[in-house]
Amino acid sequence: VQLQASGGGLVQAGGSLRLSCTASGRIFAINFMGWHRQPPGKERELVARINRDGSTLYADSVKGRFAISRDNDKNTVDLEMNSLKPEDTAVYYCYIRQPPTIYWGQGTLVTVSS
Repeated sequence: VQLQASGGGLVQAGGSLRLSCTASGRIFAINFMGWHRQPPGKERELVARINRDGSTLYADSVKGRFAISRDNDKNTVDLEMNSLKPEDTAVYYCYIRQPPTIYWGQGTLVTVSS
């Protein structure tokens, strides 16, 4: 299983970015998909997760600003990020859980300038 993420970049505070991630390979039973991020000098943290039934979970810091979505037919998960803040600067990693394994993408850098 491979995950390919795209969409990172440099944006000014208040701007928007959309991250996309596509899973390929031996895909047969993904239950949840999501995004973590790792800010500079900090540990990796959950950003958002979406289950197969569409239920979602967000970190408090991004609620109301970020929206996660998935396409079960295309095995993709997207993260729409609005009202970006400098503290959102991080490497963003997509992941999927196909029991019993969690697979990670390579990471995409998001930099928000003040």
